[in-house]
This record gives sequence, structure tokens and C-alpha cells, in this order.
Amino acid sequence: MTRSKKTELLTSLGKACDFPSYFSHNWDSAWDCLTDSEAIHLRLDLTDVKRINTEDFNVFKSIIEDAFREFGKPQLWIIVPSENEAYALEN
Repeated sequence: MTRSKKTELLTSLGKACDFPSYFSHNWDSAWDCLTDSEAIHLRLDLTDVKRINTEDFNVFKSIIEDAFREFGKPQLWIIVPSENEAYALEN
């Protein structure tokens, strides 16, 4: 069974922030773990995520923005494939 893109996105976030083992890969848990995290700078590598649902990405983005607005952390850096790499992944 393949993982959903949402799960891949949440897994990437969990790895980048070293979330605890009780992280349950949903948005509420991501918020709780992110705001409890010591991460100040977040470098998130999404090159392995081939497609992200726009709604999921917007939820993800607002969690990060809200955490930054309320707690002043983390500062987010996202790494995505170049257009050529993304095109190659699609074909």
C-alpha cells in the first residue's frame, strides 16, 4: 500500500523537527508536536513527494505560519525539485 501525499508531507515534517514517537501523522498532532518542538529553523526536503494536494499543502503551510506567528518559530525553508526534475518525475 502506498502512502498518501499527506502522509509523506507529515512524515517529512516529523523527520525535520525530530517529532516524538507519539506523533500520529495528522494535522492536530503536527501542530502539537511542532509547537512543542525545539526547532528554530526548519529545512524541509520535499523532493521525494511527487505531488501534493493543494488543500493539504495549504493546511500544512498555515500550521507553520500560525506556529511562527504565535511562537516565533520555526522559520521554514522548503526544498523542492527543480522544474526539470519535477517533469522527469511526472513522466
